[in-house]
Amino acid sequence: MAAGLARGVSRLENVLVSDDILATRDCLQSLGARITGTDSAPVIQGLEGSIFVQGDRPVRLDVGESGTTCRLVAAITAAGEGSFEIFGRGRMHERPIISLGESLQSQGVVFQYLQDHGCPPLRVHTSGLPGGEIAVSLEESSQYLSGLLLAGTMARSILVIGISGEKVVSWPYVDLTLQVMEHFENAPEVQVLKNGQWQKAGPDRADSARPGQIRFAVHPGVFSPAAYRVEGDFSNASYLLAAGAIGDFPVEVSGLEMHSRQGDRRILDILKLMGAEVSSTAKGILVRRNRLQGVDLDMGTCPDLVPTVAVVASMARGRTRISNVRHLRIKESDRLAGVQQEISRAGCTCLLREDGLDIEPGALPRGRTVEFHTYGDHRMAMSLVLYELAGVRAALDNPSCVNKSFPGFWEEWVKVRRAYSISG
Repeated sequence: MAAGLARGVSRLENVLVSDDILATRDCLQSLGARITGTDSAPVIQGLEGSIFVQGDRPVRLDVGESGTTCRLVAAITAAGEGSFEIFGRGRMHERPIISLGESLQSQGVVFQYLQDHGCPPLRVHTSGLPGGEIAVSLEESSQYLSGLLLAGTMARSILVIGISGEKVVSWPYVDLTLQVMEHFENAPEVQVLKNGQWQKAGPDRADSARPGQIRFAVHPGVFSPAAYRVEGDFSNASYLLAAGAIGDFPVEVSGLEMHSRQGDRRILDILKLMGAEVSSTAKGILVRRNRLQGVDLDMGTCPDLVPTVAVVASMARGRTRISNVRHLRIKESDRLAGVQQEISRAGCTCLLREDGLDIEPGALPRGRTVEFHTYGDHRMAMSLVLYELAGVRAALDNPSCVNKSFPGFWEEWVKVRRAYSISG
C-alpha cells in the first residue's frame, strides 16, 4: 500500500504470494499503480499520493476474501476523488466496515452499502479529505486506524485521528503500519499525542492505546519510494512452531525476526508459558516439546493465534482460558464457534463464551480418522492438522483454503509429516 501511494518506483522483496496479497496488488493496479517484476518481488510505480477517477462509472475493486485489503482500500479511496465500488466473495460481504464509514462522514465521504447495511459490497463517493478531527472505533479491528493513517497523507490539511469506543483490539498492527510508513521516509509526518504531548509517532512511541487517551496527527505529503524486504510472518509460522511444542520432534523455523513488532510473535511467549522450550538458533527459532500446562490468556492483541493455541491447549494438562477475542466472530468464519466445534470433535471439552473459550483437554481419538470442518477458513485448516502429531488422522473438508494466506503450507507440512512417517 505504501509503495502504491508513493512518488516513484519502489522495489519489494520476499513478498508472500497468497490470494490476499494478489487481491491487494490487483486493487492497486485498478487504481492506476503500475506493477511489474514478479509476484514475490514486485516493482511498483506509485500513484504519487493521488487517487482520481474520471467519469461517472465507479472503479470496481475486488478484495476477494481479504478483510485487510478491504479496510485499507476503503480508507485510501476515501482520500481520493470519485466513486469506487468495493466488493469481495465468501464471507467478505458479512464482515462489518461501518465503523470506518461513520468515522469519515464528517469528511464528506459517503459509504453507500449495496447489500447489508454496514458491510461490503459498498460504493465510496468522495471528493477527498479536507482534514480536521475525526474519531474511529477499533473494537472490531485496528485496521481502520491503519487505513486512516495511510489516507491522512492525502488529506488537504492535517488529519487528527482520535480513538472512540470502549476498547482496542489487535493494536500491534498499528505499530507495524507506523514502522512501514517510517521506512518509506515519508514526507507526511505522523505525530502522536500521549500524556499531553505531541511527538513523532515512531513505532516505539505508539506501542499501546486506550480509547480517548491517544490521538494521531497525520500531516499531508507523499511517500518517497523505497526498497523493502518483507520479514517472515509469525502468523503463518505459528502452526509450525506449535508442531514443535506438541510433537515428538523439535521444529526449527527460519526466516523470522526474533525481535519483530508483529503481534503474532507472541506465539513464542505463549508456548513458553505453556511449558515448551523455545530458543534462538543460528538459522531461526527452535521449539521443543516439554510438559504442557493450561494457562489464562488475554489474546486481544493476537487473535489470529487463537485456533493454533486452542489446539495446543487441547493437548496440555489442565484448563486454558482464552479471553478478549469476541471480534473472532467476524473473521473468515465465526472463528470462535468454529474452534469450539472442531476441537470438541477431538475429544476435549470446550465452553464457548461471549469473548473467548474455556478448554479442558480430554482423551484424543488416537488412531482414528476425524473429519474436521474448516469453514473455508485458512487458519482453521492449518491449526486442525496439528492433531496428526497426536496420532489422529485429520481429514479436512477444504485443505486448499490455506491459499488465502499460506499457499506453501502443505509443502512445509510434508517436512513435518516425513519425520512422523505420516502419509497425506
